[in-house]
Amino acid sequence: MMEVEEEVQAPAPISIDLPSEDISFDADAPVKGKGRMESAWGSSQGDEVNTAQVAPSKDTTGFIFEQVYQPWNGTLNPRWMRNWAILRHHVAGIFRKGHRPWSIPTRLFLVVVFIASLADVGLTLLSALIGSAELHSMWGVNRDNLYGHVLGFFPRNVLYFPIVAALLVGGVISEDRLHGTSALYFSRPINRFDYVMMKYISVALIQAMIVLLTLCLYYFSEIISMGRGWAWIIDTFPLFLAAFVGGTLLIITYTSIGLGLSSVSKGKFFPGIGLIAIVLGTKTLAIIVSQLFDREILYLLSPYDCLAHVGQAIIGTEPTYNQYSWTWSLASLVAMNALSLYVLSSRVSSMEVTRE
Repeated sequence: MMEVEEEVQAPAPISIDLPSEDISFDADAPVKGKGRMESAWGSSQGDEVNTAQVAPSKDTTGFIFEQVYQPWNGTLNPRWMRNWAILRHHVAGIFRKGHRPWSIPTRLFLVVVFIASLADVGLTLLSALIGSAELHSMWGVNRDNLYGHVLGFFPRNVLYFPIVAALLVGGVISEDRLHGTSALYFSRPINRFDYVMMKYISVALIQAMIVLLTLCLYYFSEIISMGRGWAWIIDTFPLFLAAFVGGTLLIITYTSIGLGLSSVSKGKFFPGIGLIAIVLGTKTLAIIVSQLFDREILYLLSPYDCLAHVGQAIIGTEPTYNQYSWTWSLASLVAMNALSLYVLSSRVSSMEVTRE
């Protein structure tokens, strides 16, 4: 058998003549054809059928489930626990986080006023330490100094107590109306009376730490540093109680006026400025009228002067209001507090369980 070798030859190369002219892509060159994006998105192929095909579903029927709110049939917390939550939220916020976020300037001012209110305590201890009778006669516990500790005009009722009350009442109720927090309160088993009372007690309690607590420290520092006996305590304790009552009236009046202003506002600026304007503005107006016309009747419109007049009567210091009886000042205080509480209660009772 004869093998035949076949010779495989490669195909001859094909020459392609390209144009010899230069192809330039400058700005004046004409645009021909389609770009990539135009070719991709502008193609009309495959768009002849403009209907979608939906796969048949096996579920031909649906179900509607009944959804209802189930009432709570358990035991609610007692009333005092709900009220304690509101009180703790405001008072504990002064000392630690996790409660009402009082501003840092407010906290610092409260600390400064508390320390400044202890000035007579420090001077009493100093007079006992160095044995100075002159210093003790000026700053020791007596009728006039007890009155001055709570109802003295300058600096306590100019720079200390009214500004403290203004900072506290500024947003206690007005911010609840602004941010809709009242809806959160009233949607719970909290009635409006408890709401107002806990707000009122919270503000009054913080003021009492400055006004009444420092008064107690002042009185007991005298007993300890000077070694006072029971005879001295029996003689001066009625004066201490009278000053305590005067300080309580001051706290009640400032709190009532401040919360009444807070209930008609939606910000913290107006209640604070309004309280300071009422306390100091009426005092200034009464002084001007008294100096020009020798009439003291406008002092009945001043909360501070009414407090001072009643305090002078119950403590027994020298009166500075001679044209009318202190009972008129007491009646004016009752009217101021009654009007402020009426405004407060009417505004809170009209608050809805929705954001205003």
